[in-house]
Amino acid sequence: MLDLAHITFDCSDAAELAGFWAEALGRPVDDGAGVHVATIGAAQAGPTFMFLRVDEPKTAKNRCHLDLNTDDRDAEVERLVRLGATYRSTHDEWGHSWVVLHDPAGNEFCVAQRTP
Repeated sequence: MLDLAHITFDCSDAAELAGFWAEALGRPVDDGAGVHVATIGAAQAGPTFMFLRVDEPKTAKNRCHLDLNTDDRDAEVERLVRLGATYRSTHDEWGHSWVVLHDPAGNEFCVAQRTP
């Protein structure tokens, strides 16, 4: 049986990207964060977000990404952009609507309105 241990992001500065995601998700960066490795949620239930420094730049679209839900999509998108995310596009397909953003390292993620 497998357990999901980490959701890992490659980046140029682990502590910096961990700081963005800590603010975005309302979870603190774990102790010991540095330019090479940082984590969020290591002592909490659920997967840990891990940030690892890599030398290669991001060159293509992510094949896997986070989908986040919220009660107020527009307000959350504005907040995330203020934190350092970049707006990419808005989609409304197959009965769902979402906004695509990039985190400060260029990783795609989506924000959708929570449905009842």
